[in-house]
Amino acid sequence: MTQVMFDLDVLRTFSTGIALGSYARAADKLGRSTSAVSAQLKKLESQTGTALLRKSGRGLVLTDAGETLLAYAHRMLELNDEAGAALRGADLQGWVRLGLQEDFGETLLPAVLGRFARAHPKVRIEACVARSGELRERLDLGQLDLALAWDTGEQPLSPYAERLARLPLLWIGPAAPERVEAPWWTEREHHSPGTRPRKSKEPLPLIMLDAPCPLREIVVTALDRAGQPWRRAFGSASLAALWAATSAGLGLTVRTPFGLPPHVRTLDRALLSLPALPQISLVLYRAQAHPEAPASRLATLLREAVRQHVQPMAVPGRAG
Repeated sequence: MTQVMFDLDVLRTFSTGIALGSYARAADKLGRSTSAVSAQLKKLESQTGTALLRKSGRGLVLTDAGETLLAYAHRMLELNDEAGAALRGADLQGWVRLGLQEDFGETLLPAVLGRFARAHPKVRIEACVARSGELRERLDLGQLDLALAWDTGEQPLSPYAERLARLPLLWIGPAAPERVEAPWWTEREHHSPGTRPRKSKEPLPLIMLDAPCPLREIVVTALDRAGQPWRRAFGSASLAALWAATSAGLGLTVRTPFGLPPHVRTLDRALLSLPALPQISLVLYRAQAHPEAPASRLATLLREAVRQHVQPMAVPGRAG
C-alpha cells in the first residue's frame, strides 16, 4: 500500500480556509489565486480518497473525514512552525516576565510555555498568576513584560494593549443537573394569617470572587435591574474554589466559556429567567510598544493559542 505524504503547504491552505470561513479569503491571505486553492483542495481529497467538505446552504462545512484531517493538520503545521522557530531562534537569549489570570493557567500555560521552552531553551521565563487589577499594576510598575487578562471596558485600554477576543459572560452551574434547584428562579407563595397569599422570587445564591471584582459588579447590576433578589452564597479569592462551590451546587457563578472545568456547565439563562449579560474582552497587555525579541515571540505564541482555543466557542446563541 502506497504511503500518503501530505503536502504541508496544501494542509495550510486547507486549515486557513476553515479558520477564515472562506477559501476566497484564504486565497487572498496566502497570496494565491482561487483556482490554485481549488486545485490544492482537489489534490488533498484525491490523496485522502474521500470528500473533506460538503455544501451547506451557500457555504461549505467539514465532513467527518474533514474534521479528522483538520485536527491532524493543526498538529503537523504546529510542529513544522515550531521546528522553524527553533532553528531561527536557537540563539535567542534573555528573559520574559509573564502574568496571566487563573482562567488560563491550565488551558494555555502548559502548551504555550512548553512550545516556547523547546524553541528557545536559552530564554528564561518567569510567570505569575494574579487577578486583572494586580496584573495591570505590575505592568505599570515595570514588573511584567506581558500580561493576559480580562477587560470589562470600564477603563480605556492602555496604548500597548491588544484585544485578542470578545467572549460572552454566561451563567454557570454544576455539571450534574440534579444539583440545580428550581426555587432559584421560580416564585414562591408566602402565607400570612388574615392576608391573601403573595408571591415573591427566591434570592439567587451567588458564587463570585471577593471584591474588588469587575465581574461581580456587572452581575449584581444585571440582577438588580431585573428585579431578581440575590444573596452571597460563597466568595473566595481563588477561581478554583469558585468552581468547587459551583460544582457542589451551592449556587450559580458567572464566567466566560474559556477554561471551564468538566464539573461545571453553562446554563440556559432564558429557561431559568436570569438576566442577559454582556461580553468582555480578552486582552494581551505589553509593557512596551516594541517588546524585546523573547517577549515578542512569546506574545505571538499566546495569540495563536488564544485563537485556537476561542474559535470553537464562537457558536451562535451561546451569549445567552
